[in-house]
Amino acid sequence: MDMQKLDDYFKTNRQEHLEELKAFLRIPSISSLTEHQKDIQKGAEWLKKSLEKAGLENARIDETPGHPVVYADWLHAEGKPTVLVYGHYDVQPVDPLHLWETPPFDPHVRDNKLYARGASDDKGQTFMHIKAVEALLQLNGELPVNIKFIIEGEEEIGSPNLPLYVEQNQDQLKADVIVISDTGMQGPGRPAVCYGLRGLAGIQIDVKGPKGDLHSGLYGGAVQNPLHAIAEILASFRDKEGVIQVDGFYDDVLPVSDEEREEFAALEFDLEQEKRDLGIEEDFGEKGYSFVERTWIRPTLEVNGITGGFSGEGIKTVLPSEASSKITCRLVPNQDPDDIIAKLRAHVEAHKPAGVTVNITDFDKGKPFLTPYDHPAIQAAGRSYEKVYQVPTAFTRMGGSVPIVAAFDEILGLPVVLMGFGLASENFHAPNEHFHLENFDKGLRVISDYLFEAANLKK
Repeated sequence: MDMQKLDDYFKTNRQEHLEELKAFLRIPSISSLTEHQKDIQKGAEWLKKSLEKAGLENARIDETPGHPVVYADWLHAEGKPTVLVYGHYDVQPVDPLHLWETPPFDPHVRDNKLYARGASDDKGQTFMHIKAVEALLQLNGELPVNIKFIIEGEEEIGSPNLPLYVEQNQDQLKADVIVISDTGMQGPGRPAVCYGLRGLAGIQIDVKGPKGDLHSGLYGGAVQNPLHAIAEILASFRDKEGVIQVDGFYDDVLPVSDEEREEFAALEFDLEQEKRDLGIEEDFGEKGYSFVERTWIRPTLEVNGITGGFSGEGIKTVLPSEASSKITCRLVPNQDPDDIIAKLRAHVEAHKPAGVTVNITDFDKGKPFLTPYDHPAIQAAGRSYEKVYQVPTAFTRMGGSVPIVAAFDEILGLPVVLMGFGLASENFHAPNEHFHLENFDKGLRVISDYLFEAANLKK
């Protein structure tokens, strides 16, 4: 492929592409709010038309018990690998609305940044893949690989129906590699390929004491206080250095090689700047692990909230009837969410104080994901980034969870390449979400180059 010819194409068509993206961003496809059901459908229909315009075939909208999935393909590269591109067209709610400088669904460009809900997460990044394919078909009449798109409308609510869809359509979704652009770079001008995500296991603990709130003067010291009880349970989960005390919690954690830890150290993470950015005086966690390692390769247990008793202005001398807490654990490769939740249940039961009853409710679950960072598909993405950005690519893990990635890995058994173009500063999920158009421009070229790199991967 003549990359200069491709570069000229993107420059010539840049404004048209941005206007198309703005039209996509004007659709308020908020998946969590039922009043936007028609907008979700409108978003799916817009995507189908965009995929067809790009030259893809078999474009269709597949209904699910929830929001629809959009599929399309181009399968004429005989003997070449197949790339499955995943993205999502749903977006987060926009509250608080008054903090937006311009309306969330009225896209504006300021300082070479495109402001709108979904600009970075994930409409903008998904749109880039469509335009890269369109460019290659326009210029060459063909693609270097076979390609399939699967774009869902429920990612922002946990992809509840996509795993079943993938399982039921395994033959249709057969591929050699999955590519997802829904992650971030290391920083401005610093590309990164993410090859690992932590999983998730969440529970709620409800502690019940007396049948109603009691006067603390009449009953304090004679009746167990559910707030004290839940505090005792929560305190038992970790020691003073953050090491989790749940029996068997670390049993299945896969060790990380010295070579991989050396790669993390080479990223030259600025801990002092991070502390300044976070407004903290010192970091915290397991001894023997860096800040990066604690957030990427070590499992966690965090208390997300506690409720109970009186919290209004002034004081109310009450012994509360009940208290509750929400807990989430981030899991690393080889840990199973169901196994961890079972161990949490056993721990709570073993540390439950006398005088209260405890109920535990399971919440979010997601398995961790890992593709070896030296996998050819991962390294190929690194080369494409380097050609365009002219700097070495970082190979990273992420502390967060994208449950559908693990589902893809488990159901389809394919390497997953997370090649994102967002920046942590872009306010996704917050007011004034935006996408740096420098990364939009360069990302189109990276994605195009990667399709040629992927053509050389072994089937």
